[in-house]
Amino acid sequence: MIDHPAFPIHPWRLSETYLDRDVMAQTESLFALSNGHIGLRANLDEGEPNVVPGSYLNSFYEVRPLPYAEAGYGYPEAGQTVVNVTNGKIIRLLVDDEPFDVRYGALRFHRRTLDFRTGILTREVEWESPTGCAVRVRSQRLVSFVQRALVAIHYEVEPVDCTADIVLQSELVANEPLPPSVLDPRAAAMLTAPLAAELHDQSDGRIVLVHSTKASMLRMAAGMDHIVDGPEKTQVHAEAAEDLGRLTVATRLEPGKKLTLHKMLAYGWSSERSAQALRDQVDGALASARWHGWEAICKDQKAYLDDFWGRADVELEGDGELQQAIRFAMFHVLQSAARAEGRAIPAKGLTGPGYDGHTFWDAETFVLRALTYTTPAAVRDALTWRQSILPLARDRARLLGLGGATFPWRTIRGEECSGYWPAGTAAFHINADIADACVRYRFATDDESFEHDAGLEILIETARLWRVLGHHDLEGKFRIDGVTGPDEYSALKDNNVYTNLMAQRNMLAAADAVERHSIQAAKLGAGAEEAASWRDAAAAMHIPYDEALDVHPQAEGFTRYQVWDFEHTPPDHYPMLLHYPYFDLNRKQVVKQADLVLALELRGDYFTSQEKARNFDYYEPLTVRDSSLSACTQAVIAAEVGYLDLAYDYMGEAGLMDLHDLEHNVRDGVHMGSLAGVWLAAVWGFGGMRDHDGKLSFAPRLPAALENLVFRITYRGRRLRVGVVHHEATYVLTEGLPMEVNHYGEEVTVSIEAVTMPIPPAPKRERPLQPPGRAPTRRGVLRL
Repeated sequence: MIDHPAFPIHPWRLSETYLDRDVMAQTESLFALSNGHIGLRANLDEGEPNVVPGSYLNSFYEVRPLPYAEAGYGYPEAGQTVVNVTNGKIIRLLVDDEPFDVRYGALRFHRRTLDFRTGILTREVEWESPTGCAVRVRSQRLVSFVQRALVAIHYEVEPVDCTADIVLQSELVANEPLPPSVLDPRAAAMLTAPLAAELHDQSDGRIVLVHSTKASMLRMAAGMDHIVDGPEKTQVHAEAAEDLGRLTVATRLEPGKKLTLHKMLAYGWSSERSAQALRDQVDGALASARWHGWEAICKDQKAYLDDFWGRADVELEGDGELQQAIRFAMFHVLQSAARAEGRAIPAKGLTGPGYDGHTFWDAETFVLRALTYTTPAAVRDALTWRQSILPLARDRARLLGLGGATFPWRTIRGEECSGYWPAGTAAFHINADIADACVRYRFATDDESFEHDAGLEILIETARLWRVLGHHDLEGKFRIDGVTGPDEYSALKDNNVYTNLMAQRNMLAAADAVERHSIQAAKLGAGAEEAASWRDAAAAMHIPYDEALDVHPQAEGFTRYQVWDFEHTPPDHYPMLLHYPYFDLNRKQVVKQADLVLALELRGDYFTSQEKARNFDYYEPLTVRDSSLSACTQAVIAAEVGYLDLAYDYMGEAGLMDLHDLEHNVRDGVHMGSLAGVWLAAVWGFGGMRDHDGKLSFAPRLPAALENLVFRITYRGRRLRVGVVHHEATYVLTEGLPMEVNHYGEEVTVSIEAVTMPIPPAPKRERPLQPPGRAPTRRGVLRL
């Protein structure tokens, strides 16, 4: 997308300089706005044309059946799909009775800009109607980070060269028609008219519609209020029906005169509260918004983002395209979680219906890793949501004949929704991923109250799962058999190295937490004896190793499988899951996404530097990156073992995953895990940051194309700024007391006085090969 001529590169914004309807679906996702509670796709103000209309509330879903040709024990019987809720973005314009529609008349000028510093999507249009009257339209839209329930829109229109009758129709529309589903199984299931009307109310131009879902029995309210500024004889009329609320503004404008509309939207939902209570909640939010006014709402939004960038910004010198990409990425990551507050972080955020709006393991493994060091409060909220669904996770474990808790592979509310049982049932690593996020959050924040109130219970229940799922063999080794690791092309394998190492850390962390919080642990039924059994299992954990090849097999026996015939795999047969049967993928050496290599990253404390290099070299020619989650991980480890230019290429792939629509599905929403992965590639990759066992260390190195890297993190109440050039790194605290960090094995005290350390040269290695046709694009000559 960004190499399209309509999309110039800018370090702080994403702009579209003219409208190309061929990429409208993608721009609806890229320019989407959210705060983690409300999400709005970037559909045009006038509503049409559109490709995927979308307005979402986090965790507001409908239940749908999951049909099976052959059912089996433990298969989920129902799925959950995010609902396109009442659309309040629509403002229709009529000029002398001609509806403003970009498909008709003449579109003289069209620009949209998403500013990452203000959080405002601005649209500027000059349009000539079929009758020859030209008008200028300027709209601004934001989803508030400060007022969680609020959306604010500024809309103004002025004739250019004619006197015209102008009509604005500001609407609330429920049950918008959605496009037909596509065959790709990753696309969302479509729901037809999912909202049942319960209440509609109009008073003094303020309109509220209340609806409920038919099966999940969730209730939502959407309301709108307006401030109109126009000529003296401007007329305003409001009306409300079950699925439609409309405010109509009519006036006559001379050239250069403006009609301005400030539209305030508010949303709320609940599984328990009455229609009247939700109506009143939305009324209150609208009253507050009206009192603050547009200017104050924008000022608060800017202040929120100033604070965010002050603790989270990453500066890259030498690649303007990646500079834009990493800020675009972190803006969307923030949008996915900032005000989620006790809800999940979906894989697409709230930017589209992809994956049915579900959350997966990548929320903890990728998104929360980035947020832990930039927006830790959002991490606490997300992990508290995981604790809230523990009763459902325990029920799932009982159904599977296991102990502890089994978190769902994909879900909205907490029930397992995966119809593909090798992932839904066997991808147990998600439990260790969630536990790992809890441990990392505690180390990075010193938030002992979180561990006491939520983290402890998660750690105990996940440790119990591993103790029952695994077993000691005749040699005393602790084995975890028949599981699926991150690589879904290798399902139901024994002793997946990633799974075993993460389970090991999970059990040790749980045992340590039980010791720290013995009284609370006792209330959860856990004591020293059970903790000792976790330590025993962790100490005996079996980690397979191929002595002949001197590498770790991804899972036991993996290195003995036949290597996939990449040479004769057509380029259009990727992603492979859409062209080959799983049984064949599962019995060959082909890797969908980084698996063993992800273990090198998250459990790097287990491997020697030589093992990391050998393992990376072995898995590069096997990894096809059919997942958006792979490139960022490969970037991090490529940087660590010395392939800096390869790491740079992989970072580019992660950064442009959505901006270039590399997987051809950004129409369904952006890839939140890959977006977080851009930050990881920069900070964990070229910044060399690691956090094993709560010890913060850095081993930074830059590729030749980058001249400078500066990043900021928050850590235990401090704000740390790290600057990296080719031969040295500088560490300085911008807030907080002095702290110790490790730089290439040397302990360094960091304070408000900058300290600069030398960077040793990278080892010289020959760049490894990838499967034919699957090498990342070389960054080449870059636009600054």
